[in-house]
Amino acid sequence: MPLRFHNTLTQQLEDFQPLDGKTVRMYTCGPTVYSYVHIGNFRTFSFQDILRRTLLARGFTLDHVMNITDVEDKIIRNAIQHNQSIQEYTAQYTEAFLADSATLRLQRPERLVFATEHISEMVEAIEKLSASNHTYESDGSVYFRIGSFPAYGRLSKINLDGNIAGARVDVDEYEKDDARDFVLWKARKPGEPAWPASCGEGRPGWHIECSVMAMKYLGETIDIHTGGVDLVFPHHENEIAQSEALTGKQFVRYWMHAEHLMVEGQKMSKSLGNFYTLRDILEKGYSPEAVRYLLVSAPYRKQLNFTFDGLKGAAASIDRLRNFELRLAGDVLPDGENPDMSARANQAIADFDAALDDDLNTADALAAVFEYIRDANTAMDAGAFQSANKPGARALLDRFDAIFDVLKPTVAESSISDEEIDSLIADRTRAKKSRDFARADQIRADLLDKGVVIEDTRDGVRWKRK
Repeated sequence: MPLRFHNTLTQQLEDFQPLDGKTVRMYTCGPTVYSYVHIGNFRTFSFQDILRRTLLARGFTLDHVMNITDVEDKIIRNAIQHNQSIQEYTAQYTEAFLADSATLRLQRPERLVFATEHISEMVEAIEKLSASNHTYESDGSVYFRIGSFPAYGRLSKINLDGNIAGARVDVDEYEKDDARDFVLWKARKPGEPAWPASCGEGRPGWHIECSVMAMKYLGETIDIHTGGVDLVFPHHENEIAQSEALTGKQFVRYWMHAEHLMVEGQKMSKSLGNFYTLRDILEKGYSPEAVRYLLVSAPYRKQLNFTFDGLKGAAASIDRLRNFELRLAGDVLPDGENPDMSARANQAIADFDAALDDDLNTADALAAVFEYIRDANTAMDAGAFQSANKPGARALLDRFDAIFDVLKPTVAESSISDEEIDSLIADRTRAKKSRDFARADQIRADLLDKGVVIEDTRDGVRWKRK
């Protein structure tokens, strides 16, 4: 089966192939760094990580650009309130985003680009749009005239009937279904940071930032543009209008959008008390792997209901995976090969790949892995899983973890090392042999306090981190 993605632009499932056949040029709308990034945002960034890893697993190379929006309305307002420059204010939240992304094991894009480092290019783009009659000025600000771009609305399928020609919006974000001329350059206001431009000092609007940075690094036509479904309109619709007005070429070949995240069945909101950052969740005692697993467990185009019961279920699923991995490594298996189990592993790998090739169907991919583990455990219990069946099982786990990356527990810097654990287990074994059961029990309790669970099996001692 070819790799297929749902394209928001065409509303069709389409075979994917990068324009040059090899390198995928992908742009991701990154965070606006005015605060800590919440788990709804990380649902989108986690989907993008699954996309990255799947493309790499299929043999493509990536040129992936993610922007950091470090100048916009909320940032300026908050920086002024904190008596800081926007650089000082945004630096802390940029660092927090990168740290949280690493905690969730999100691969770093090949290029991380900042809006404030590309303002001269944005000014040039606005001047070019003005020269081709796509803009107008008012009170020192420059607006894109959506009436100059007949294809406006094809991504979001917005109906422009009833909109007032020339009505405009100055803020960076505005209401759904309210298509208006949008600001490209904002005239300087007292106390705000500003940059020079031919039309007067000011700063760029949000939408022009992504178009300029995407095309600077990836070219006039890029393969994939991702984001949350909330960005389809107005942000991505505006990106298309200004980009294609600049070049006369298709801006993006495949648009991919992640659906919203709900919390306990409700829209996440500070007023409802269900607004969580990653740090909030981790402080409640949940592991980063459980959060990552839950965020990617549902296909990206389906709404995800984030619940604490769901987090507990994610942790249990990860335990099941790790327990099988421990059993695979530690059980003494009969010699030889059961051809049925070898075929079963090959089928599970094929099913896993096919699910991801079908628009990143993570739910079906997980099902393929867990169904195999169920069958393999049953075969082990019956003595029908043999030593030569190990490589097939290991290959499936490796394939799984190259995408989902949850098998290895997160170990805090202050945690006990693997070598220390092995040493204490050896001490415990010696204590048991000398019938010093109090010492053996104390070692087990000490390890449990450090998050290490010991399991005595007929094949020896196994351990795992909680």
